[in-house]
Amino acid sequence: MTEPGGHNARIIAEFRGNHGQVGGGFAGAPLLLLHTTGARTGTPRVSPVMYLADDGRYLVFASKAGADDNPAWYHNLLAHPDTTIEVGDSVIEVHATELAARERDEKYAEQARRYPRFGDYQQKTARTIPVIALTPPEA
Repeated sequence: MTEPGGHNARIIAEFRGNHGQVGGGFAGAPLLLLHTTGARTGTPRVSPVMYLADDGRYLVFASKAGADDNPAWYHNLLAHPDTTIEVGDSVIEVHATELAARERDEKYAEQARRYPRFGDYQQKTARTIPVIALTPPEA
């Protein structure tokens, strides 16, 4: 799922041990654990990512801290859009859909307003950072 003892593994353990709350760089931020299946390998993965709650959806941002390529979890979601997330103590089934054009721009701007580092990430890269809506079946 994640490399044992790696940075993400520590965040995941802290998240699960503290009802979805973590310290460090994610302290106080809305964080979820995104489960994906490797696009090429089929290997289960778990990635801690910040989200923006949006009318029953969870929006995640494929920023990769402003790198010039998308994070692996983005490619995994494109290949396998039906997945699960952990929010607090809940495990929720979701379907991933990439937002486009105006809706993408509005939601990214809102995230950057709330968390200015997301604005910095977009400035660091020439790519348009994807925004993915994770929608539970009942939303």
